[in-house]
Amino acid sequence: MTVDLDIFKKVDDSQVGKFDHLSNFEIAAIFNRFAAQNLRGNEVVNGGRGNPNWIATTARLAYSRLLEFGVTEAERTYFDPKGMAGDVQKDGIYDRLMQALKGTRRDIFLRDVIGATIDQLKIEDRDAFVYELVDGALGDHYPYPPRCLKYTEQVLQQYLQKNCFKDVQMAKDVDVFPTEGGTAAMVYIFQELHYAHVLYPGDTVVVNSSIFTPYLQIPELSEYNLRIKTVTTKREDNWQMTDEQFEELKDPKVKAFFVVNPTNPTARAFTPERLEKFKEVIKANPDLVIITDDVYGTFSPSYRSIFAVAPHNTILVYSFSKLYGATGQRLGVVCMHHDNVCDRIIQENLMNRRLKELDERRYSIVVPDPHKMKFIDRMVADSRAIGLYHTAGLSSPQQVMMDMFAMSNLKDDGANEYVKLSRQVVADRYHEFWNDLGVKADETAENTRYYTLVDIFDLMKQRHGEDFCKYFKDNYNYLDFTYRLATEFGAVVMDAKAFGAEEGNVRVSLANLQKDDYRKLAQAILDLVDEYYEVYQESKK
Repeated sequence: MTVDLDIFKKVDDSQVGKFDHLSNFEIAAIFNRFAAQNLRGNEVVNGGRGNPNWIATTARLAYSRLLEFGVTEAERTYFDPKGMAGDVQKDGIYDRLMQALKGTRRDIFLRDVIGATIDQLKIEDRDAFVYELVDGALGDHYPYPPRCLKYTEQVLQQYLQKNCFKDVQMAKDVDVFPTEGGTAAMVYIFQELHYAHVLYPGDTVVVNSSIFTPYLQIPELSEYNLRIKTVTTKREDNWQMTDEQFEELKDPKVKAFFVVNPTNPTARAFTPERLEKFKEVIKANPDLVIITDDVYGTFSPSYRSIFAVAPHNTILVYSFSKLYGATGQRLGVVCMHHDNVCDRIIQENLMNRRLKELDERRYSIVVPDPHKMKFIDRMVADSRAIGLYHTAGLSSPQQVMMDMFAMSNLKDDGANEYVKLSRQVVADRYHEFWNDLGVKADETAENTRYYTLVDIFDLMKQRHGEDFCKYFKDNYNYLDFTYRLATEFGAVVMDAKAFGAEEGNVRVSLANLQKDDYRKLAQAILDLVDEYYEVYQESKK
């Protein structure tokens, strides 16, 4: 590369420090605007967004077929040419659907996944199952039961069994609550831990860092007033928690542990050996509540959730957003074991007369026996401020869309091929990026490759030595690199300090660009490092 210091000197980075107080998402948005006017006139390469640039097609087509069939079914009951129809009738609806499905791609798929689900779940009333799908897709009734549609819950139980529990058979032992994405799930969980007196102001919550930035901010909300401790994983430990960090969780003063697994931004899942450590933790601290976000789990073939080793103490959150390209659909799930620590703590709290009276006043308008109400059902009620409990539950069209994604995954043939393809897409981009950086890629089984962290300081050391790296640290704000990358080259990455990572780390998403774009991004990073080095060389003259 020929370094063009004239362009380098045109970048005004005197104001970079003013971005320090902003969230990394806000910083990335600002830098993306700068990138659009970059000094080299390059096409913008935005590697900061975690939104995948693919969608799962066949499940969506199947949903559209259900919707189309549902309208036809409604018109059998009542039809007005002005655009009005009646209710869908359940009796005989399975046979009518099978007769309506022809030889198109979506029809074949829908017929296959419905048949496979009926067989796998041993559904006896085929009409009831198909009616739930069709009527749910139309969205003309409130979801009932409020927490989750009957057959949808069974489908989701099996999906989590296959993708999160693996060889630990628990599908029939869990409750699920579909939510408006994983974000809403987390909000509801922390809200309910507070309302149910599972967590009290001043309680200690440990957060596994690095972690998705907004999750660091939830526990600090004034109404929770929790004491936050972090356990920060390191690159030299392959982003795994150490024995010493697991020991911290054994302290009974630690009431909750919060983790994204596999991690965002480091993209690593717990190894089998590290997962087993949670059994030791629970034995020493049986009241510990573990909240785990498993959205990236399907990108690792060997993935197994913390829920599989500590089901009674774990609240699992999953989202369909990343694997199926459905971030805008807002499709998340909360999963809890029937026998869980939160329900036990609630019952212990109800021995306190004051808490029992508060509990009865709070929930008596929605259930006859508030003291028997499970944590997950309290969460449903509180998600709608209790008074609107009768309209609680994720919309039925969203639940049926989840059915389509989950049923496609449960079907053995095409589903596995789609999952393999999604893994291959991010893996190809990952290798393209790291190969062009000239750095050896991480091939460990726990690496999902959905994101990757680049230590810019380490890259500087490898490329031009320790003294140069020290010069950069002494003379530039840590945000200067990402700022200049955007302003000069039109390349955007996300600073990872706000995730809890050390200064100098940037997150690159492998989900939202084409393969060739990662070559451009890697080259821009190397070129900028070399430009800083040329300035360093001039400073020594």
